[in-house]
Amino acid sequence: MDNTDKKTLYERLGSVDGITNIVDDVIEAHMTNPDIKARFLPVKDDSKHFEEVRQHTINFFCAGSGGPEQYGGKDMPAAHRGMNISEGEYMCVIDDIMTALDKNKIDEESKKDVLAILYSLKSSVIRI
Repeated sequence: MDNTDKKTLYERLGSVDGITNIVDDVIEAHMTNPDIKARFLPVKDDSKHFEEVRQHTINFFCAGSGGPEQYGGKDMPAAHRGMNISEGEYMCVIDDIMTALDKNKIDEESKKDVLAILYSLKSSVIRI
C-alpha cells in the first residue's frame, strides 16, 4: 500500500465540504427523530444560536477527524452538563449520524472509525 491509499478520516469524509453535508443531514435527522427532536427543535428557533451550534459541530467533526479546522467550542462534558442525556438518546444520535454517513456514501471502514470516536465520547455526554 502506498501513501496515496492512506487518507485521513477527514479526507475520507470529504474534507470540510463533505463533513458540512454530513452535519446538515445529521441536524435534519435530529430535528425529525421523534425520540430526540424535543432537545433539538428549540435551537432551531434561534437562528444565530442554531448557526453557532452548526458551525461548532462542523468544526468539531473536522478537527476530530484530522482536518485543519480548529474547534473553539466547549468540551464535551461542559457542552452536555445538566442535560441528563440517556443512553437511549445517545444511541438515537449515533443512529442519525450513521444514517447520514450512509446517505453521503461513506465507506464501511470510515463509518467504523466514526463509530469508534462516538463511543469514545459516550462517558463525556451521558448522564452528566
